[in-house]
Amino acid sequence: RELLPPWLVIIAGLTGIVLLCVSTKDDVLGVFQYGIVLDAGPSRTILFVYQWTTTKANKTGVIRECSSCPVQGLGISSGESPQEVGKSLEQCLNRAQEEIPAEQHSQTPLYLGATASTRQLNLTNLTHADSLLAALTVALKSSPFDFQGAQILSSPDEEAFNWVAVNYVLENFFKYDWRGQLVPSGKGMAGVLTVGRTSAQLTFKVEEGNQAPKGVRLQLYGQTHNVHTHHCPCHGTDQLRSRLLSVLIQ
Repeated sequence: RELLPPWLVIIAGLTGIVLLCVSTKDDVLGVFQYGIVLDAGPSRTILFVYQWTTTKANKTGVIRECSSCPVQGLGISSGESPQEVGKSLEQCLNRAQEEIPAEQHSQTPLYLGATASTRQLNLTNLTHADSLLAALTVALKSSPFDFQGAQILSSPDEEAFNWVAVNYVLENFFKYDWRGQLVPSGKGMAGVLTVGRTSAQLTFKVEEGNQAPKGVRLQLYGQTHNVHTHHCPCHGTDQLRSRLLSVLIQ
């Protein structure tokens, strides 16, 4: 019912990955803890640094994005050699080392998630896709951070992360009351429509007991969410441009 501005989803980034994939550790070194996520998308890779304290809302962390660093060059599926892709991460990893206190480097989880274009590459050129992931793994393991893994996200997982990120930014999971304390928001969960080049995905929460063909079960902020994705092929931006061009020509 409400069209979200593009910056909202972009700034949200991979908040969902931090909440779901990066395990938090006890805060024994300082006030803040940190986590790093690399979003390996189709056009470029972006490194995000997140920060949180031991404060939790119903056993789930409350985080904020500290900074982001676009990796130089094109996305990892652009055709560059694995060695070049691995080396391209150095500048942003060095920047993260400067931002995060040195005594916390070994306690800072580091994770890379590759999305749609790499999934396609995995289908058309499995050998090259494996070489890319291997080169990225070597580059990330050589950093001082706690490397958690590099993998190609499945479509349901990627859309589940988008759903978590949007609802997190909209404060649908929790909110701060007038005393500054975390309380349930009392609001419903928003559905998310993601439009890619060749298809669109509608991701939404299904109430317990309802049947849906695909889904991910999430435990967040003391509640269980059954999140399902409906794939709409041939409803991407390429098709929209073609239809617009056809109308203009007519």
